[in-house]
Amino acid sequence: MESVQIMEGELKNLREYFRTGKTKDAAWRQSQLEGLLLFLKEKENEIYEALRIDLGKHPVEAYRDEVGTLVKSTLFALENLKEWMSGKKAKLPVIALLTSAELVAQPLGLVLILSSWNFPFGLSLEPLIGAIAAGNTVVLKPSELAPACSRLLSNCMPTYLDNKAVKVIQGGPDVGQQLLQQKWDKIFFTGSQEVGRIIMSAAVKHLTPVVLEMGGKCPAVVDSLPSSWDREVTVNRIIVSKYGACAGQACIAIDYVLAEKRFASTLVELMKIMIKKMFGENPRDSNTVARIVNIKHFMRLKNLLNDFEVQNSVVYGGAMDEENLFVEPTILVDPPLDSAMMTEEIFGPVLPIITLERIEDSIDFINSRPNPLAIYAFTNDESLRRRIISETSSGSLVFNDAVIQYIADSLPFGGIGESGIGKYHGKFSFDTFSHYKVVARRSFLTDFWYRFPPWNANKLTLLEKSYNSDYLGLVLVILGLKRSRHASYGM
Repeated sequence: MESVQIMEGELKNLREYFRTGKTKDAAWRQSQLEGLLLFLKEKENEIYEALRIDLGKHPVEAYRDEVGTLVKSTLFALENLKEWMSGKKAKLPVIALLTSAELVAQPLGLVLILSSWNFPFGLSLEPLIGAIAAGNTVVLKPSELAPACSRLLSNCMPTYLDNKAVKVIQGGPDVGQQLLQQKWDKIFFTGSQEVGRIIMSAAVKHLTPVVLEMGGKCPAVVDSLPSSWDREVTVNRIIVSKYGACAGQACIAIDYVLAEKRFASTLVELMKIMIKKMFGENPRDSNTVARIVNIKHFMRLKNLLNDFEVQNSVVYGGAMDEENLFVEPTILVDPPLDSAMMTEEIFGPVLPIITLERIEDSIDFINSRPNPLAIYAFTNDESLRRRIISETSSGSLVFNDAVIQYIADSLPFGGIGESGIGKYHGKFSFDTFSHYKVVARRSFLTDFWYRFPPWNANKLTLLEKSYNSDYLGLVLVILGLKRSRHASYGM
């Protein structure tokens, strides 16, 4: 009870600080973004060490996926903050004569960010960039499953950010439940669909808007490419996007591959070569593949692979080291479609290849399952591209690469259906944490008299001309040079 009271007291202070208007100042927002940038630069080595402890990430992977991405995003926000904050003039119809209007971005208030463990800094600070750029006060709860990263954020944020406006609260599911019982102006969550449903249910109490960034099974459609160069590039990009993205523990990582039967063996053999080239003969000792986050997730992957029918589909890898929480990059061909391997998100370095008679059948296969967060399609066939664009639904669609869409500040990142609600990154993060208020101004000088009763046929015609932007017709009716077409109704 005492912890709940302390939490409620802190939230009250955050709300009161927001009401002072301090966070709405452009200078305050800029200083907070600069503070984040300083944190990323000064604590870079400590970030690497925390990611090594929690996930076994190599510093290069840590910079590529977290530090570098966040530096880029923060700089982008700083460069564009003034423009994002400026009001946007709106074009108005003829009926609104002598009226002007604009959309003014206003912060929502106090927002809650619940981040995930697989990219502990990226998934905590990327939405935070948008929240403080928009002028909100924020509570950030990092995942308890990445404790070293969570501690670093908790210890450092008060030094680099205004601790009257931004609080980092550590804790497990019980703390998360306590936070969800409070009133928020928005909840931003990254994690599993299971927890996403809990978040959405809790938000109903106060009608709190939510952003749910979840995952699902992201497919890669791999056409039977005739060029050896295109095949090699495709396989390289698939492997680094699967095994080199937190060992496949990423919501946008490729979950499974769809390929034609006649091409599958060629694809598998090339994958074997490239896995060895990237990760060495013994990937565990190469320090290039991240480890599984904890024993629970390790055992989940182990159980997926230990299914008897699934075991028979393993064509490469499959070795597991429980003591070091390491799973070898693994390839399967045609595991049972009703197995947990193909019905649950894998979230690990295990890649099933599902074979089809024709690559065009991949469209029906994808559509028979929940909307994915991303679809990746490797093909030079323009007809197939057009069909995938028009006939499938996903958060994003990338041709001839994977995961690359995540780093683009100019593109919205988010899911659809069961893969997520809402979007962020760049200006989209700012918009997610803003309310665009309409501000309209009207002169007292004049009015269109036909806005007001009593009604007649002439007024109906004038209203029609106004709403249809028929300027010439409007002038002619007003001047009496054109007769109302509704006169026959006896108005």
